[in-house]
Amino acid sequence: MTYKDIRHNKEVNELLKKGNQNLGLLGYTDHSQDHCVRVAETAAHILKKFDYSEHDIELARIAGYMHDIGNAINRNRHAEYGGLLANEILKQYDLIIPDRITIVSAISNHDESTGGAVDPISAALIIGDKTDVRRSRVREKPKATFDIHDRVNYAVTDQTLKINTEKKVISLNLQIDTDICSMYEYFEIFLQRMLMCRGAADMLGATFKLTANGAKVL
Repeated sequence: MTYKDIRHNKEVNELLKKGNQNLGLLGYTDHSQDHCVRVAETAAHILKKFDYSEHDIELARIAGYMHDIGNAINRNRHAEYGGLLANEILKQYDLIIPDRITIVSAISNHDESTGGAVDPISAALIIGDKTDVRRSRVREKPKATFDIHDRVNYAVTDQTLKINTEKKVISLNLQIDTDICSMYEYFEIFLQRMLMCRGAADMLGATFKLTANGAKVL
C-alpha cells in the first residue's frame, strides 16, 4: 500500500471529517484533512533530510495522514483510539505486520498528554503535528469569542521549520503578534508540546530549537 492509497480511503476520510466536526463543536482549532496532509508531508520531509529510507518516509506519511482519526470517537485519548482504528483499517492492505504496528504505534503516541517518541516514525509525526501552528487553523468566528487556543494560533503571523542536517538541528521559527497573544499565553499552551518536540528530535539524533520573534526561547 502507499500514502496515495490511504489519502483516498473513504473510511479514513470520513473519520477525519467527523473528528474535525466534533472538535469544531468543542471549540478546537482546525483538525481537517488539510492539517493531516501538512503533518504527513512535514514528517516525510524531516526523515528525508536525515537520510532515512523511502520505506520509513512512506510509513511516516501514512501515519501523519491518519493520526487524528481517533477524534471521531473522542478528543480524550484520541491518539489511542486512533491507533486502534488504524490497526483495523490497515489490515485491509498488504502491509507486513511490523509496518502496520509501527504506524499504529506512531499514531497512538502522538499526543503530549499520554505519548512520546518511540522510534523515528513517531518522532517525525510528533514534530510535524506540534509545529503546525498557524493563523489559518483558527475557525471562522467573531474574534470576541476566541479562547486562548484561538488567540495563540491567530497570533502566529509567520512560521518556518528549518532543518540543519550538518549541525543536526531542527528549528521552529515563529513570528507572534503580541497584541493578540502574550508570550506567556503562548507558552502556557505550547510549552509541553515544544518539550515533546525536543524529545522527538533527540530520538532522531538532533536538537530542537524554538525561536519566537527573533529570540531563542528553547
